[in-house]
Order: sequence, then structure tokens, then C-alpha cells
Amino acid sequence: MRFQNTFFASLLLSAVTVLPTASAQDKSAANWPVRPIKIIIGFAPGGSTDTPMRILADSASRILKQAVIIENKPGAGGTLPAIAMQTAPNDGYTLGIASLGVYRLPYTTDLKWDPAKDLTYVIGLTGYAFGVVVSASSPIKTWQDYVAAAKAKPGELTYGTPGIATTNHLTMEQISKKAGIKLNHIPYKGTGETMLALTAGQIDSAAETSAWVPFVKDGKMRLLVTWGPKRMASFPDVPTLKEVGIPLVQTSHWGLVAPKGVDPAIVTKLHDAFKHAMEQPEFKQALARYDMEPEYRSSKDFHQFAVDTMKQEKETLDALGLSRK
Repeated sequence: MRFQNTFFASLLLSAVTVLPTASAQDKSAANWPVRPIKIIIGFAPGGSTDTPMRILADSASRILKQAVIIENKPGAGGTLPAIAMQTAPNDGYTLGIASLGVYRLPYTTDLKWDPAKDLTYVIGLTGYAFGVVVSASSPIKTWQDYVAAAKAKPGELTYGTPGIATTNHLTMEQISKKAGIKLNHIPYKGTGETMLALTAGQIDSAAETSAWVPFVKDGKMRLLVTWGPKRMASFPDVPTLKEVGIPLVQTSHWGLVAPKGVDPAIVTKLHDAFKHAMEQPEFKQALARYDMEPEYRSSKDFHQFAVDTMKQEKETLDALGLSRK
């Protein structure tokens, strides 16, 4: 009996000591990654976020020698990935896309966490190009026509965006204020939905990221104005906001974040793998489809960008009277 008790006690002790070791191996930076990595995207499939990220994930999977899986969680202005990071394990196997909307959450919602402090910033990847488009069949030919149509019927001219309080929506509010017009905002769950609504004639216009590039090139949409600091290379005849008398420039950098507290050595592995992946021609070609370019930021620089952007977003929301704090 004493032998049996000693034997079973030995087995129990062995189990107790072995199980944590297996778990530690899964999180160990030396062995990481040992299973697939998931990236959450806050927009529907298709469009200027999803398409390039699928190409990037494919390249990263070859570098990391593990599958990198995309999961779409559209809604809430693209902020759901950052929200998901607050409850995801901090083992490096769950990542999310953080875009500009994340940094205004503390001022538009009753947020219990801080985007600058409660996310791990992995790598900055690129930035959106924005513009206002109408259907090719629209009688509106220029931005001046657009303003005239809005003034003729205040509050009736509709425009779609990926959601309320997105960069698209807030910038259009600023544009409307400066142009002296009143528009009718129609929010959708993602860029893909907005593009479908415009092609189906459900809305008059769309204030969107450059998901419209293929549609404009195919002659299905007409680009009226762009929001960047200079004219887009693919559309040299289309003016910027500044050129039509609206002193605004809007871009939106985005990149990969992880839950707070990920092992710095794992963050370095992720950063290095995705930096290598974003340097591949496939990613550059995918971005070029939407007139975007790689815009690298290191983990440190991406975090500083978040800190600085939160201050800027607070100022913008306060000026529009939309800040809750």
C-alpha cells in the first residue's frame, strides 16, 4: 500500500510539473510560433484593408512557417479588432488591425481601457487614401457640382461611409462645415458594403478609402476630390480638398496590434516577419491596386503615433462638438 501511495504521488507530482512546462513551451519566444496566428480585421471581406492584408498574411505565413489566418469582424467603425485585444490571450497568436478610429474611442464611447496603454503596437503598415466618389451615371461631374447640388437641396444629398464616427464620417462633417453644406450620412458596416450601395444606386455618393480605385478605373464611378496632401498618381486630374478651397488633409495610418503584455521577444519576431513580408512585391502590388503604398513604422514609432493621434482626435471631436469628454 505504501508503495502504491508513493507511486501515485510520484505520478501526480510528475503531472503537476510537466503540464506547466507544455504551456510555457507554447508561449516561449524561443519556440514561438508553434500554431496558427489569427489577424482580426474590422471590415468586411474585400476592399482596401482586407485584400492587401490577405496577401501580407500569406507572405508572413511562409516566413513564420505557420498559417496566418484572417478573421473579419466588421462594424463599430473598424474598431472591433482593438476591442477584441482586451480579452484575447497575450501569447502573440491573436493580432488585430488598428486604424484611426481606435484612437477616438476614449472620446466617443464609455471606454474602460486606453488605446495608448492597453495595446501592444507591433508594426505600422500603410495608410488609406480617401476621396469622394459618385456613380459614373450621376449628373454630378465635379466637386463644384456636388456642393451646388447639396446647397440646392439641403440634407438630401446622401453619402455612405463605413460607419458613424469613422474617419470618413468625421472628415465629411468637417468638409460640410467648411463648404457650408448639409448632407445626409448613410453608415454601413464596411467599405465593401458602401461600394455595393453606390453601384446599386442606393446612395448618391461615397466618402471612402481608395476601394473605389478599381471602380473609377473601370468607368463605374467618378472621383470628385481626394483628401491627401497631393494629387494621386493614378488620378492626376482630380483635385485635392485644398485645391477646391477646403483647408483639410486626411490620411489614416494603420497597422498590427496585439494584446497588452505580449513577450517583447515575440513582438520582435512578429515585427521582423511582417516587415519582411511588407517588403515583398506582392504586398506592394496589392496596395497599388488602391493607390496605397507601404508606410512602415517600427513598434516604437507606431506606439508614438497612437499617442500623438489621440491628442489630435480629441481636438477634432471637440471642435465638432462630438466629444463625450
